[in-house]
Amino acid sequence: MTEDKKFTGTLILAVFTAVLASFQFGYHLGVINAPQQVIVAHYRSLLAVPLDEEEPYNSTDVYIPSVQTTTGYEEKEIEPDPFLPIVTTYWSLSVSSFAVGGMISSFFGGWLGDKLGRIKGMLATNGLSLIGSLLMAIAKFGPSHILIISGRFITGLYCGLVSGLVPMYIGEIAPLSLRGALGTLHQLAIVTGILVSQVIGLDFILGNADMWPVLLGLGAAPAVLQCLLLFICPESPSYLYIKLGKENKAKMNLKKLRGGYDPTKDILEMKKEKEEAANEKKVSIIQLFTMASYRQPILVALMLHMAQQFSGINAIFYYSTSIFSTAGVEQPIYATIGVGVVNTIFTIIAVFLVERAGRRSLFLVGMIGMLVCAIALTVGLVLLNQFSWMSYVSMIAIFLFVSFFEIGPGPIPWFMVAEFFSQGPRPAAIAIAAFCNWTCNFIIALSFQYIADLCGPYIFALFAAVLLGFTLFIFFKVPETKGKSFEEIAAEFRKRRGGSPKGPKTAVELEYLGTKENA
Repeated sequence: MTEDKKFTGTLILAVFTAVLASFQFGYHLGVINAPQQVIVAHYRSLLAVPLDEEEPYNSTDVYIPSVQTTTGYEEKEIEPDPFLPIVTTYWSLSVSSFAVGGMISSFFGGWLGDKLGRIKGMLATNGLSLIGSLLMAIAKFGPSHILIISGRFITGLYCGLVSGLVPMYIGEIAPLSLRGALGTLHQLAIVTGILVSQVIGLDFILGNADMWPVLLGLGAAPAVLQCLLLFICPESPSYLYIKLGKENKAKMNLKKLRGGYDPTKDILEMKKEKEEAANEKKVSIIQLFTMASYRQPILVALMLHMAQQFSGINAIFYYSTSIFSTAGVEQPIYATIGVGVVNTIFTIIAVFLVERAGRRSLFLVGMIGMLVCAIALTVGLVLLNQFSWMSYVSMIAIFLFVSFFEIGPGPIPWFMVAEFFSQGPRPAAIAIAAFCNWTCNFIIALSFQYIADLCGPYIFALFAAVLLGFTLFIFFKVPETKGKSFEEIAAEFRKRRGGSPKGPKTAVELEYLGTKENA
């Protein structure tokens, strides 16, 4: 093994410690799904029982929404529940407030990392994780809906920050030859967190009427562990040299991370990067939309993130248990865990595919596969009452839907946004792309339950139509970026908007470089 590919104990420890934040992200994303019925029942009890009622709430009473039966969409005479609209609102807010927090804080991850450093930045954000987890853990002892919604919002703030900090830190400490592989561990840790939340959310473990507050508050455990480990992790050498000018400290940390070797080459590369960054002006978010050379790339970047979120994947992540229940699955939670396993496996597969196939082609394959699966899922739900075996069609469609998502639309938008822009416009582009991603996440989380109630079994037909529209957009408007320079990508954009592939300004962002070429 060459020195560039050498794994040291310090490097392994640092990467493991960093992705504990990604694990928390995944845990908080998936944990709300399994205990849905018992939490909704608890909300219902708070509304149904007057404040001066002496009879205590029986936590074993489970509230079942009266809009649809759990075995299909057949009509059934059920007495209207006056509390159903407000309960649905509280539950939707419990899910979506997480995305609101992430949406707000996604702008500030890079700023926090530059202000405090990568290590101190991650350490500070864990305070939000601990506070949010504590509020949810004590939800039974106060106004549950307020505590859960607040706790989810605060943990969302945490996840929005670490979604920028973690990839930044790993990318800066990893050797060049391992940067791609180690970088994908962020996404792998997220899907692992989702899977763990689904497993311990089983009714006989923590997903029951007595233990659900513990389940929601357990996200504090990896936060505490990360806080302890961060004290022995080295700061990013790039941050120390480029931002703080501490060359000796940067060399010392490079030796810790890479083993006994001469760090001169890496220091020279950092020096070059520092000089280039000093010569290149920063670009604001407004300039991304007003300057002609940036407008098309940023619009394409935002469309990629919208395609990822509006594909229907979060509808499955947030509401998979109720979807499987509607599909006639007797033990829907186990099917949901199966989705988590498939998600994890195909995330690992995507690590190898993304470096071998083109980004655009993989994205298209994933979108077309998801489109077919959405149609199959719609057919399965519509015909469930006529053919019992349609429940298997629905299950297979969901599993394949998740598989196709992780092949392309899941990881690729983040790759491509970074590849569209260089150092000057990249921070602003990533910030607005992250904000777009979280905003779409919030819209889906807040509205899916209402849309599902309105559309019934045809809900995924709506997602199929959306997938078709985005697939056509990607086919006609998105260039391939694998193995191409900024200049080549810029030429592709000019060609697709009808301009000349050649021009005096060859890079996408060249017109805003702080060079003296025209002096």
